[in-house]
Amino acid sequence: MASVTTTLSTVPLQDPVLLHARKDFSALQQEWTVGEGLAAIRQCGVGERIIYFYVVDGAERLVGVVPTRRLLTASLETRLSEIMISRVVAIPDSATVLEACEFFLLHKFFAFPVVNAQRQLLGVVDIGLFTDEVFDLAERQGADAIFAGIGFRIAQLRDASAWKMFRFRFPWLLTTISSGLCCALLTSVYEATLARSIVLAFFLALVLGLAESVSIQSMAVVIQALRSRQPTLLGYVTALRREMAVALLLGSACGSLVAVIVGAWRGAAQAAVVVGGGIAFSLVAACFFGLSVPTLLHALRLDPKIAAGPMTLAFTDIATLLFYFTLATLLL
Repeated sequence: MASVTTTLSTVPLQDPVLLHARKDFSALQQEWTVGEGLAAIRQCGVGERIIYFYVVDGAERLVGVVPTRRLLTASLETRLSEIMISRVVAIPDSATVLEACEFFLLHKFFAFPVVNAQRQLLGVVDIGLFTDEVFDLAERQGADAIFAGIGFRIAQLRDASAWKMFRFRFPWLLTTISSGLCCALLTSVYEATLARSIVLAFFLALVLGLAESVSIQSMAVVIQALRSRQPTLLGYVTALRREMAVALLLGSACGSLVAVIVGAWRGAAQAAVVVGGGIAFSLVAACFFGLSVPTLLHALRLDPKIAAGPMTLAFTDIATLLFYFTLATLLL
């Protein structure tokens, strides 16, 4: 079948990407050898724009991809399963053209397979479908996602009146105000602890800033992942383990660095331990909330791009202060 030559100047961005996927791809069986695979390619042809050769099992489920270079340089007796790359990034058949464009921007591949829920290979979308205009549009969509993460959408505010802009933005500022008041109350509870070691106040903004930065990083990664796959309990647990490992490394590195600085500057060993330990604990909590809040919102069928930002920051700030001041009370 001839490849799709339509450009995105005429393709609606909300079209299902499967409508524009090419069907002239080569699907090779995983039990074949390289020689058998090449023979099948010669017999069936490779289409006009083949870049990768996809490997499927007996049920036509995608199990790997073989780059052209590997296929041409491997021994003819080598099985495809031995030279294929088993971790394949695929576009779900429910994705739109715009969502498919985001895959190209994120992963920088020349082509992606399109699969259904059973991972059966349905088609291939290559870079030829996209034009520079669409990449510009995707960048604008990315900017929209950033603003949505802090509580509102660009499209909702464009050409809006001052009152309408106020109504969209103020409710999310209330979340920030509420968390700020909670943080102020928590700080007042630990007033005596601050009085015993004023150095804790010097680094409070740093501790909060680090925790918020890490939580936003984790949240951005999760929201991007949620756009391409449905969350599952197993997927959440796997992601949580990975994030906790990252959080421990980040917390240890940042906490140790700041603790050394505090000790060298102020000569207060106990305060240095409190600040460093507070940073380590807070970054672990930040990663947890950055992963869990958008996942929970998605599971509740709420838009994580809208509510996750303010809620994640609120939980992170409160947890950070609790860790910080509790550790200070115990050690000082």
